[in-house]
Amino acid sequence: MRRRLPSLNALKAFEASARQESFTKAADELCVTQGAVSQQVKALEAELGVRLFRRERQRLVITDAGRSYLEVVRDAFDRIGTGTERLLQRQNSGVLTVTTSPNFAAKWLVHRLGRFSDAHPGIDLRISASIQHIDFAREDIDLAIRHGVGEWPGLHVTRLCVEQLFPVCSPVLVRGSGALRSPRDLSHHTLLHANDTSDWVKWLQLVDANDVDFERGPVFNQASMAIDAAVNGQGIALARTALAAWDLLSGRLVRPFPQALEAPYALWIVCPVAAAELPKIATFRAWLLKEAADDIRRLAELRAPTPGPPKLRANRSAGDAG
Repeated sequence: MRRRLPSLNALKAFEASARQESFTKAADELCVTQGAVSQQVKALEAELGVRLFRRERQRLVITDAGRSYLEVVRDAFDRIGTGTERLLQRQNSGVLTVTTSPNFAAKWLVHRLGRFSDAHPGIDLRISASIQHIDFAREDIDLAIRHGVGEWPGLHVTRLCVEQLFPVCSPVLVRGSGALRSPRDLSHHTLLHANDTSDWVKWLQLVDANDVDFERGPVFNQASMAIDAAVNGQGIALARTALAAWDLLSGRLVRPFPQALEAPYALWIVCPVAAAELPKIATFRAWLLKEAADDIRRLAELRAPTPGPPKLRANRSAGDAG
């Protein structure tokens, strides 16, 4: 059955006039003219076939029928107001489901979630670690953090940070008689590889250390595993800026050499266009960007890079694996 609903503007004019007992005061409240309010009320009376007000000596008096209808209208407005407030609260808070790669989750995100929760206790994060491409229309995912070139048609995309690729190791390996002094000293240490050996080949070419055997050392299928092995003093890994930042800033890792490869991919924040400005999504995106910018600033303060050979581009085969 089709609902018979009067004009919302007419109902607002009626409710304000009844509360203010004046068309003029109601007009001031609604930011319209007195004539507009009067016409809205007259139109409502005509539609309902009921007189809602009496005009007595320049005074507006609500009728019994009007008083009875006012209770219904006020209840409806209260329900709409409450529902609207709850909807806005859900947009500002509630569950926020984020998907990202296992590497980024393990080496960057999880260390910082306490800071986000402290600042935004109303947002309940759900983190899914996966490299699978997602369909926002079919899956219950609000936002994704992905590694790639930033080309996801039809989605809202924001670059989180640009990365470099450089050697990292435990501080132990840069001290003592067997310490790393030059890239050629890598011949006496274990190289740690993520996925394959190609990036080490490029970095060794960059520093003119082609005599170092790049095929030595274990190969891990996750970059986070290679970085953790480096933290434990098991060798030297090539690490991306974001994945190494937490360990570098905490002193668990150091950069033995300043030279870096330019990473061909960046990290991106991805979500549906229609949801991009929802408060809880915008809040989380702004927090991610601030954290990444703070990392870059603190890493620059930690170690001012020394002049080196021109940067080369790292292998582009990794794609969205990070």
